Amino acid sequence: QVQLVESGGGLVQAGGSLRLSCVGSGLTFSSYGLGWFRQAPGKEREFVASVSWNRGRILYADSVKGRFTISRDNAKMTVYLQMNSLKPEDTAVYYCAAQAQYQRVFVATTYDYWGQGTQVTVSS
Repeated sequence: QVQLVESGGGLVQAGGSLRLSCVGSGLTFSSYGLGWFRQAPGKEREFVASVSWNRGRILYADSVKGRFTISRDNAKMTVYLQMNSLKPEDTAVYYCAAQAQYQRVFVATTYDYWGQGTQVTVSS
């Protein structure tokens, strides 16, 4: 049974930082592309960042470029999202996801597995 479990969310003031973690199990973690998405109330789920299986390709949404950093540790079966200079508009539930075929990483439906999400709230 494949599981992705996120942690690290919370309440932070604008300008602050958080680091999200997502631990995988039940899959060959090192061969999957990994992504972070977020969903704010009343909005669609949107792409945040992705990293290929060998870290050779990393992509970010324009809205987080320069502030967020995605990384992965295959030995620990963990993907991270370091979030700096947080803004109130970053408030959302953040999800990690895994895809067997690294393609169309911006599209949520191309991902095979999802975590349950972790809430990030940024106060102004």
